[in-house]
Amino acid sequence: MQGYDQDIQRELWVWQQEMQSSPGFFNRLSKSWQNKVNSWIPEKVHQVVTTTIKQMIRAVLFGAKYTSAPPLQSESFWAREMAVKERIDFYQKTASLEGAVTGAGGLLLGLADFPILLGLKLKLLFDIASLYGFDVKDYKERVYILHILELAFSSQEHRNQVYQKMVNWKEKAALLPDDIHQFDWRRFQQEYRDYLDIAKLAQLIPIIGAPVGLVVNYRLVRKLGVTAMNAYRMRILP
Repeated sequence: MQGYDQDIQRELWVWQQEMQSSPGFFNRLSKSWQNKVNSWIPEKVHQVVTTTIKQMIRAVLFGAKYTSAPPLQSESFWAREMAVKERIDFYQKTASLEGAVTGAGGLLLGLADFPILLGLKLKLLFDIASLYGFDVKDYKERVYILHILELAFSSQEHRNQVYQKMVNWKEKAALLPDDIHQFDWRRFQQEYRDYLDIAKLAQLIPIIGAPVGLVVNYRLVRKLGVTAMNAYRMRILP
């Protein structure tokens, strides 16, 4: 599979350049418009989303809510990649169906989509980590998972900062506190909370919510999957 590894090396290089690129005009414009749209959303909606994200992320850092298979040890890199792609495809279809159902219900069911989709995203990341051979029982691996989540769903400016935290992760992880209770989990929920895709907010609108939820959830999970694959390739490939 030498040819496959070479292709992936090139793909990884392109992704790394993208992660380090400077925010462009359209990126800044999108961020500005996103902030404007957020200001139109009722405060109670923001409170629900913030509380949900806070509790989900605490659950990841403190351990016990998510179960994953033991880290895969004996498979080749190519076999791991094929298994990861299958998992991404499964979660894309699941999230797409879930988005269509909740989107059809307008505001109330649309709100339910946020915790459900976030849970699917996190479970996908746990599965991917295990398939690449990393043990998510180590809380520092769970921190890396949250960095992947940030990397996939943040402005380009913040993405640049997160990417630098992930480069040479073995050395960076050694600097993390041994006691998980010392870790500042609040920053994660704040960053993720501040980056809500405009299209996801459109899912709260009756009538158009179902098709929006179907398409957007599919794309968001795909984006997360691609980000996770490259984040682990960066640690595995020479």
